[in-house]
Amino acid sequence: MTDYLYIWLNGSTQPDQIIYPVSDGPNSIFVRPNGSIYVDAAYSQYQIREYKYNSTNYTILMDSCSTCYGLFMDSNDVLYCSQYLKHVVLTKSFGKRMNVWKYIAGVVDSAGSAANQLYYPYGIFVDTNFNLYIADSTNNRIQKYAPGDINGTTVAGGSVASLTVTLTTPTAVILDADGYLFIVDKGKHRIIGSDANGFRCIVACSGSAGSTTTTLSSPPAMAFDTDGNLYVVDWGNDRIQKFMLITNTSTCGKT
Repeated sequence: MTDYLYIWLNGSTQPDQIIYPVSDGPNSIFVRPNGSIYVDAAYSQYQIREYKYNSTNYTILMDSCSTCYGLFMDSNDVLYCSQYLKHVVLTKSFGKRMNVWKYIAGVVDSAGSAANQLYYPYGIFVDTNFNLYIADSTNNRIQKYAPGDINGTTVAGGSVASLTVTLTTPTAVILDADGYLFIVDKGKHRIIGSDANGFRCIVACSGSAGSTTTTLSSPPAMAFDTDGNLYVVDWGNDRIQKFMLITNTSTCGKT
């Protein structure tokens, strides 16, 4: 099966561009402000591909040897890939001559819950200080790795008594400009957010799967736009949900 990449511009009700083929079973995507779109070409090729808006051609950035369930490119042109099946996160710098992968989190082929281990890492996020946040899905926690550290710190979920949120298979994490975390809690079909008062559920808070405008079903990923609207991949319902958090309403679209 070959998959498509659909692109909607702001205000559009129909796709403004359809790129075909993308790959066989892509698991992750990352979009930069300059219009570069990074896609994990999973299963058959194990490639990271770069697409440009208004072009169906692509550049193979590298062979990844295993599928990436999370992709991120930081401001220093360093690409991050969370290899779910290998229990590690890798990086590769495109701003230096040494274009080789480097393991920066987890132990290759060694799943575990120790500070230096991961267990099926999923979504990733890198902040402006180059701290790496990982949705450590099977450990039910969010791990933070400071630059150069081989041990992660649990900042949400897990067994840390001081953290007041319980997670069930988290699959995505985002840090906003104010330093607050937002988490896709896939196993509970909800979105968790933090603020000065700690963690709370902000979207789909019943804890059960559903198909109404206020519920989700096994969401794996999310993203914010520049206006603060939240977009959620509602996998179990085959749709993308848009939540305008200020007004606590949502819209959805199906492809």
